[in-house]
Amino acid sequence: QPLISSSKWLQLHGLKRNKLSLSQILSQIGFQHRKDYVTTLGKLVASRYADGLFPQYKRAQDGSMYNLTAKKELILHFVDCLMGAIELYKQRMEWLTSESRQIFGVIQEQCIVIVLDFGTVAPTEFDLCRDALSMVLVEQVTQIVKFNLIRAAQDLMKWQQKSTPVSEHTVKSAVTWLWKLDHMTAASHTSSAEALLEAMSDEAVSS
Repeated sequence: QPLISSSKWLQLHGLKRNKLSLSQILSQIGFQHRKDYVTTLGKLVASRYADGLFPQYKRAQDGSMYNLTAKKELILHFVDCLMGAIELYKQRMEWLTSESRQIFGVIQEQCIVIVLDFGTVAPTEFDLCRDALSMVLVEQVTQIVKFNLIRAAQDLMKWQQKSTPVSEHTVKSAVTWLWKLDHMTAASHTSSAEALLEAMSDEAVSS
């Protein structure tokens, strides 16, 4: 994801390399209890020498049995690794559900148009919408390449004619434009669709 700190994202992607899936852990702390086909009996037969010799773990997914041979120290090492992984995922979820991401999700595309359709919201709600939009511009749009804003109205309003490169100046300009919008403007039953079609007409836009 573009906006998570690179170190945490790399850590999350490194979990598989660190062999922390159930199958990977089991292969490091024991061995699978094998079955083999016995021709004379005409069926699969499991070896029995390990019964009572090792602690055993049965996987719910496929019913396979593992004989656990690891010492306590290795088990505790995996406990520490898994607790660290859980903490990383908690941080990831907190990040994904914080600030502008809680409302808009994570913007992953590099060229976007935000279509504004305020309808007939009350003045206080209008300001809340603009607060949220300002937040997403400052927190997320600053991380991408190009953007534009279009307001759905009878007389469609555009911040720029085409998607514009992101810079500190253009983001500030967009926020200023947003806060200069009138609360109420004439609308039609087709204004939302027209605004979306106008956004889609910019060939550079991916979302």
